[in-house]
Amino acid sequence: MTFVKVNHPIARNMESWMNEFFQDMPNTFTKNWGSDSLNYPPVNTIETTNAFQLELVAPGLQKADFQLKLDGNLLTIQVEKTTNTESEQPKYIRREFQQRSFKRSFTLTNKIDTAQIQANYQDGILRVTLPKKEEAIPSTREITIQ
Repeated sequence: MTFVKVNHPIARNMESWMNEFFQDMPNTFTKNWGSDSLNYPPVNTIETTNAFQLELVAPGLQKADFQLKLDGNLLTIQVEKTTNTESEQPKYIRREFQQRSFKRSFTLTNKIDTAQIQANYQDGILRVTLPKKEEAIPSTREITIQ
């Protein structure tokens, strides 16, 4: 098979456009997916009869690293990590993991009893329990037939 180069203005424009597109593709991928998505730890949301629970995966942190703030119906979980720039820091040949700052916000419904929210950090998972208000908990009762 032989490729023939076409010397036409439209073909030249298409060739330059394709070159620009493929040269910039890695930058676009990293900007949109790579760096931002790594800053947000994954979260599981669980619903039980009495509460909702958020499970946020954040290994290698301490309880004191987390800041939980409730502002109206907006729950914010935040970690601020600063890099250590001391001269005694080891020289990394390859560094694939590091602690990063992040901030996640969750809008709570009016079914949540905000005064009873609890948080627990264990084994690299932050668990935030959001109890339901009494009227939001489904009740069951037996109805007798008359």
